[in-house]
Amino acid sequence: MRVIGTVGLPGSGKGEAAAVAREEGLPVVTMGDVIRKACRDRGLDPAEHHGRVAQALREEDGPVAIAARSIPQVREALADHDAVLVDGLRSDVELDRFREAFGDDFLLVSVEAPFELRAERLLERARDDTDLDREALREREQRELGFGMGEAMERADVRIDNTGSLEDFQGSVRTLLSGGAAAARDRENVTVVEGTGDP
Repeated sequence: MRVIGTVGLPGSGKGEAAAVAREEGLPVVTMGDVIRKACRDRGLDPAEHHGRVAQALREEDGPVAIAARSIPQVREALADHDAVLVDGLRSDVELDRFREAFGDDFLLVSVEAPFELRAERLLERARDDTDLDREALREREQRELGFGMGEAMERADVRIDNTGSLEDFQGSVRTLLSGGAAAARDRENVTVVEGTGDP
């Protein structure tokens, strides 16, 4: 059993990593989907209210609210698969909750790229208004860092530098998914934290 979580700022490439996982036949649990569902349950448009509802869930049910709602989906996927990718951890407390749930079988991957490159990618994708407005993007990043995302990124087991080609990034993700941290160590854009196990 392997549970691979991803963490990274908007536009870093987490969604692309999830797409690679799906291509490889791995189930993907997207933590943002939990928030989008909560928006719809409250009669709100996820594109407009995603950040506010994420904050509300954490205020109502504690900082692990979204992780706690995601873990049953991960367990369900593990019933039929050897590995699951969890897309989009946002904090160190979520990381602690996943490690508590899955122990050494949980591996956190930080996907990293500088602000300007991420802003360009988001402009191309334009999923919502914050993707078009750099100031809104900076505010969104500050909100996510306020949840403890920076601490989670610092505590990641593996870091992927996503500043090269799309093919290079996809290749590193595929190597990590199929062969674990040990296999990914040889990739130029991958750093494995010393002492990391190999789920």
